[in-house]
Amino acid sequence: MSGGWFSRMPWPGVLADLILLVHFLVVLFVVLGQAAVLVGWWRGWRWVRNFWFRLAHLATIGFVVVQTWLGRLCPLTIWERQLRHAAGQVVHDQSFIEFWLSRLLFFDVPWWVFFAAYTVFGFLVLANWWFLPPRRPAMLQAQRD
Repeated sequence: MSGGWFSRMPWPGVLADLILLVHFLVVLFVVLGQAAVLVGWWRGWRWVRNFWFRLAHLATIGFVVVQTWLGRLCPLTIWERQLRHAAGQVVHDQSFIEFWLSRLLFFDVPWWVFFAAYTVFGFLVLANWWFLPPRRPAMLQAQRD
């Protein structure tokens, strides 16, 4: 069955597009999650105080900030680049997904701009834990009592 349609699929390129999509969704989670916490607190939405949502949000931006402080690229960016290289793709040979998501995610600015933006945003998320704290989950509440 060698040479069928399956073996001719550009799997590394497809996987690179999927990673780019996941990367985009992570960015949306961090940015829109922060906006939801602020708006939700003001509007009284109970779900924005969910401990696990807030922990996942804090951990995600925390990881981004630490990676930036260490001068490292996001692993999703590295994996995507490696897969595009394996697929033999070059900049002018982009898929539809790569073309549009890359323009939304990646900017041509100096590294210090990312460093400052991620750091400030990370501290904003951390400050929310202090000023707008999440509800303790029932299992942690029981241990406290």
